[in-house]
Amino acid sequence: MTLVLFYEKPGCATNARQKKLLYKAGCTLIVQDLLALSMSPEELKTYLDERPVAEWFNPNAPAVKEGRVDPTAYNAEAALSMLLQDPILIRRPLISVNGHRMCGFDQAKIEGIINTPLGTPIDNSCSSENGEPCPEP
Repeated sequence: MTLVLFYEKPGCATNARQKKLLYKAGCTLIVQDLLALSMSPEELKTYLDERPVAEWFNPNAPAVKEGRVDPTAYNAEAALSMLLQDPILIRRPLISVNGHRMCGFDQAKIEGIINTPLGTPIDNSCSSENGEPCPEP
């Protein structure tokens, strides 16, 4: 049984679908509220390191969608500070599994880490079951 630490936005339908795949694969999940994130900048960076800084941001966060935040305008230090101040901006989920940390749900990478197929790939775009965006926090 694989233990997965999974930081989500509570109520997010996409995160619910992602968790369902992990549960079906026999994983045990420790689910945490991403919006109540309490990490140091150094710890958060361990989840983000494999992506360019602009990809640390959730493209569906209201401030990004409305153009109030431009993810390409920040260096790593400024981005970390902004993400910790407003965790809704963080690309989610944050996942820690078998010593690997990542932001976003990369199904192929997770399958390689846990050495178990998760099934048919899901649509990771941000929407609820009825096609409407998830409720704002």
